[in-house]
Amino acid sequence: MEYKADIGVFGGSGFYSLLEGVNEIQIDTPYGKPSDSIAIARIHGKDVAFLPRHGKDHRYPPHKIPYRANIYAMKQLGVKALISPCSCGSLQKGIKPGDIVITDQFVDRTYGREHTFFDGPIVKHMSSADPYDENLRGIAIETARDLGITVHEKGTIVVIQGPRFSTKAESHWFTAMGWQVVNMTQFPEGYLATEQEIPMVNVALVTDYDAGLVAEEDIKPVTMDEVLKVFNENIENVKSLIFKMIEKI
Repeated sequence: MEYKADIGVFGGSGFYSLLEGVNEIQIDTPYGKPSDSIAIARIHGKDVAFLPRHGKDHRYPPHKIPYRANIYAMKQLGVKALISPCSCGSLQKGIKPGDIVITDQFVDRTYGREHTFFDGPIVKHMSSADPYDENLRGIAIETARDLGITVHEKGTIVVIQGPRFSTKAESHWFTAMGWQVVNMTQFPEGYLATEQEIPMVNVALVTDYDAGLVAEEDIKPVTMDEVLKVFNENIENVKSLIFKMIEKI
């Protein structure tokens, strides 16, 4: 049986564990296997493909995620819109843990990642001036407002290599540049979707204040325990937002 999907979501099993009629499928791509099996479920009259970018058991650190295979698998399924939730650290005092940022720009500070489908002999130079789809961003912003979630309508997400968090000096630099949040996975994920002409929106959940704010206020440096605590406290908001977005798209 050939499976198709209308919408793709980079999210783990928590997004579809309570749904009925879920089909989990394995997909091969010219770029290897994606991070895990893909779950396809019928939601609000649409077929939605869920793929955990880190794998269900979180086996892939940010710099080892098979981004090209993940995006290409969504392309093979025929998805017309991608929702890319992620956790992130705040670089600005006015953006607080628990807030949502619908980013409109990214800054790439990664290295060594497979980040293009055009390695030759086919070569294309794609614009990434506006990497996130404005229509999907508008739906995300409107939906967050409807649900009473604190949402920031724009923001630049600086993508670091990981798996380590930033030093205070690096974080101060990002803050001084005026960037809003920091994360480890939005590049090359967002750009690869552009190359495959799949509209994508990033929904960034703020889980912590990054290290640079520590020197100015009584804020502890980010730890993985704190990230997971805030993430778990707010994941229901993110899930509600995404399922409502699926209804509107």
